[in-house]
Amino acid sequence: MITLVRVDNRLIHGQVVEAWLPFLKVSRVVVADDEAASSPLIRAAMALAVQSAIEVQILPLSQVDFAALSKDGVRTLVLLRDVASVPFAHAHGLAMDELNLGNVHFGTGRRQVSPSVFLAEAELTTLQQLADQGVRVAARAVPAEKPVDLPDLRERWAKAG
Repeated sequence: MITLVRVDNRLIHGQVVEAWLPFLKVSRVVVADDEAASSPLIRAAMALAVQSAIEVQILPLSQVDFAALSKDGVRTLVLLRDVASVPFAHAHGLAMDELNLGNVHFGTGRRQVSPSVFLAEAELTTLQQLADQGVRVAARAVPAEKPVDLPDLRERWAKAG
């Protein structure tokens, strides 16, 4: 059972461990990321950051069985590095009601839409397509923050140009 899908360039870090995991009360964290999965150092650091009672899986994006995760009843936080990974995961069975944008760093063509999220126009289009399929898209770094929903993200993007 997918509890939350989060896009975060930093994947597992302090905000996730200290704020999101207790808030969501998950039993499993799945990091779907090629770079993290290919690095023993990154895998070890991420696994050590999470309390031992929570299962941590770090797999290449293409090797995650998103359909099984969505159906197995285990409360799960899925972490993806970037917006571009979300449609792949969704097309491969990732059932999600909500997509949280946590940290998306500045890059070429990106504009700031929240304190920790920068988006390009193509990413906004991708997010709108997900919203059109019933996914709630919002940005917030930690659960205590007020979420910034997609219409507001789009408005902020337009004003930032």
